[in-house]
Amino acid sequence: MREPGMGFVLVGYDESPGSEQALRWAVEEARLRGLAVVVCHAWNWPYPLRAVSRALLAEVERVAAGVVEDGVRRVRALGGVPDVRPLLVKRPASAVLLEAAAEAELVVLGSRGVGGFEDLRVGSAAVQVPAHSPTPVIVVRPYDHDDDHADGPPGTRPDEDARSHEGAGGGRIVVGVDGSPASLAAFGFAVREAALRDGVVEAVCGWWDPCAWQGHEEPFVDNARMRAEAESGFRDVVRRLAGCGPDVPVTATFEAERPPRMVVESAKGATLLVVGRSHRQAGVLVGPVLQAALAEVRCPVAVTPPPS
Repeated sequence: MREPGMGFVLVGYDESPGSEQALRWAVEEARLRGLAVVVCHAWNWPYPLRAVSRALLAEVERVAAGVVEDGVRRVRALGGVPDVRPLLVKRPASAVLLEAAAEAELVVLGSRGVGGFEDLRVGSAAVQVPAHSPTPVIVVRPYDHDDDHADGPPGTRPDEDARSHEGAGGGRIVVGVDGSPASLAAFGFAVREAALRDGVVEAVCGWWDPCAWQGHEEPFVDNARMRAEAESGFRDVVRRLAGCGPDVPVTATFEAERPPRMVVESAKGATLLVVGRSHRQAGVLVGPVLQAALAEVRCPVAVTPPPS
């Protein structure tokens, strides 16, 4: 799919409010990176075991083609990208997006599609794709006037024309850092994104000591010292990483809090939250931090794949 010298941002589009916001975010990312946009729509007959006429399938495919054409028109209307191409495939959405993600520079999805789920489900593309993609994935929620990111980044609000923000940037990009290889990869993505947007990075870490929070301490355990060492190690990691990438402002926030709650609270008012995906354990699709981020955070969430 990729043309020589022309990488692309892949965006899932199904005309839902979430996918419309994802389309705007994808256009902004493509502008900042100088990439093309591929608008992807997957269609699948909902009753695979029931025989249907060719005419009915042709009608469904015609409707699906209209959806992807609408997405392409919207991208062209927003402007500022070197190219835009459609991708229409008759297969389940998650499978189509994951296959195309292998050749993309970045994937952008809405958190809810036309299925209208009130909450993310394990079977949805917004969870399946970030959980398996070899490429960073940004999940964008539909805009809500009550959202914490009401003054969010360019091109993400439905009443804005993204063309008026071309070249604009700024904002706070939050990234969870715990010293693991996955979090180090996430930090690198966050810094590069901040450099593109002329923004700042806030690295956050939640340190959780169940014994201390239960009102007692284990014998022969110096909890204060453990916390001090954990905080010192975290700040050293952030300081070292900040010196290895683009020159953007980086701050470090360490608190005694459960890591999932730490990232959710820190993301309030942020432009973007970045979370690293670790290698999954048996039977676990996403870890608790990533699960909380996808389910509760209102700003867009970027999920970076684990280092190879």
